Amino acid sequence: MTDPSPSPASRLVILRAPGIRATRDPFDGPRARGLGADDEAREAAASAVLETEEDPSPATLSALRNDPTVLGIARAMPLRLVDPLEAEEAEAAATTWGVKAVGADTSPFTGAGVTVCVLDTGIDADHPAFAGMELTTKDFTGAGSAEDDHGHGTHCAGTIFGRDLNGERIGVARGVQKALIGKVLGGPSGGGSDTLASAMLWAADNGANVISMSLGIDFPGWVEELVKVNRLPIPAATSIALEDYRANIRLFEQVANLLNARASVAQTTLVIAAAGNESERGGSPAYEINVAPPAAAYGVVSVAALALGNGAGLTVAPFSNTLATVSGPGVGVKSAWLAGGTKTISGTSMATPHVAGVTALWAEKLMAQGPLSPVLLQSKLVASGTHSPLASGTDPVDVGSGIVQAPQS
Repeated sequence: MTDPSPSPASRLVILRAPGIRATRDPFDGPRARGLGADDEAREAAASAVLETEEDPSPATLSALRNDPTVLGIARAMPLRLVDPLEAEEAEAAATTWGVKAVGADTSPFTGAGVTVCVLDTGIDADHPAFAGMELTTKDFTGAGSAEDDHGHGTHCAGTIFGRDLNGERIGVARGVQKALIGKVLGGPSGGGSDTLASAMLWAADNGANVISMSLGIDFPGWVEELVKVNRLPIPAATSIALEDYRANIRLFEQVANLLNARASVAQTTLVIAAAGNESERGGSPAYEINVAPPAAAYGVVSVAALALGNGAGLTVAPFSNTLATVSGPGVGVKSAWLAGGTKTISGTSMATPHVAGVTALWAEKLMAQGPLSPVLLQSKLVASGTHSPLASGTDPVDVGSGIVQAPQS
């Protein structure tokens, strides 16, 4: 009988930058200073690598925490889809309303020359929505290929850069020619925060200007793992999971910092992620959940979902988490699906690719004007948000700067 594979609870994710000087402060704690914009930061960004450590001993953990070359450290936590919801019949009638709502239908920009990465369940590469595109794929799950066996990744990709289907427009940035597709969900390993961090660095290494992620860290699943597999009592499991949750947010903040620092020696890469669908605004009792990681990490643009409403303006989707950076159309979104088909679904997963597509349009515009920086791209994207189409009384905390808008000139 062979030993079981190591539990995710025993796997440590380490973001290391050997180029950092030995006098640098630790990555975390009261003396932490993170990456700056100086020559050291650029050197660190160029040399950064992601490592894993199975079953680390207390001595190993202590050494890593005091290692000045370590930028981030966290236990790998499982990933999950930000599960889409089936669209109501009335919602499904407004098929590609999101393309118009973000102004993509009147924008002179198409995303030409911009490279977009989708980290999700893979893609149906033979779908007519992606005809003629250059797709570079990589499987991070052990499935053997990036073929989409779910449909979620194909749907998200279709909203970002899908070509027209039967005369109907589904893509916000349908001029994007090159796309990177990382399968980080599904497959034998299921996907974890370690594979996601690896996929983000892979995307940046391969020229991604925009990374779209409609996924989240599975906190409830992690607590269950610690209880059932590690046999911890629920209070202890919850406490450990909370600490791991915090460490993972910090890890993805450092990944975002790293991508920003790399922009001075490589291309700008901006990360867009779903806020999450865990809220129940119409429930009894009603409640709202804050944006979930990795979208909760500083430096990542988090996306809330909007619905058409009843003619009085766009409304916050009842499932959409709060404290997002920006908003996008996320209810009754029609896009590509498996076997060359289409499907209409709802979720912050559907709002995120709208924002990623608009980001590609802004990137095209800004690259034509001069060097593109992550600060400039993010600033333009967030500043494009508007509250004017939203229903009266919409809480800004729920929608961030508002629904993003494509550049018009």
